Amino acid sequence: MSGPAKSPPGVRIIAGDWRGRKLATPIGQDTRPTAARVREALFSMLVSRLGGLTGLHVADLYAGSGALGLEALSRGAAHCTFVERDRAALNALETNIATLKAQARARIVSGPVASAPRPVRALDLVLLDPPYAEGGIADMLERMAGQGWFAPNALISIETGHDQTPAPGTFTFNSTRDIGKARLTLLYAPA
Repeated sequence: MSGPAKSPPGVRIIAGDWRGRKLATPIGQDTRPTAARVREALFSMLVSRLGGLTGLHVADLYAGSGALGLEALSRGAAHCTFVERDRAALNALETNIATLKAQARARIVSGPVASAPRPVRALDLVLLDPPYAEGGIADMLERMAGQGWFAPNALISIETGHDQTPAPGTFTFNSTRDIGKARLTLLYAPA
């Protein structure tokens, strides 16, 4: 089993109740934490579209250390489902949730996103940060929509490499923004 995660400089909650709190991150090369400037841009985009995150039900898919979902909880989201399969990342995620005392507002699903069980309640916001080479994201989202994962018009954020744009399928394209090597794409789930 991998040891506890370490916290490189800069992996901190950006805003909200836990602003400035350091997050443990997995040791090794299997997980790529979302850079602070990408997270800052993403949450600025989300807040401008949603008006805030208070009370939302969120999922952080390909969660890694949970930085995206924990940022959402820090900003007032009611609950976050974290899905991750890498053991080192799960260790970091469990450490972060315990450190922030967020157990009552968090659910961890261990395993691949494609086979994760449907959440108890339809989601208002879904944050995806898959490996940049990961394929099949559009098909997976369509499958999830068919299984009732998303509330009507739920907002979906996908981080990819700057040379990739997920096909929206039955989802409605909202916007895309490039930040360094990352591209953020926002979609709305079918109504």
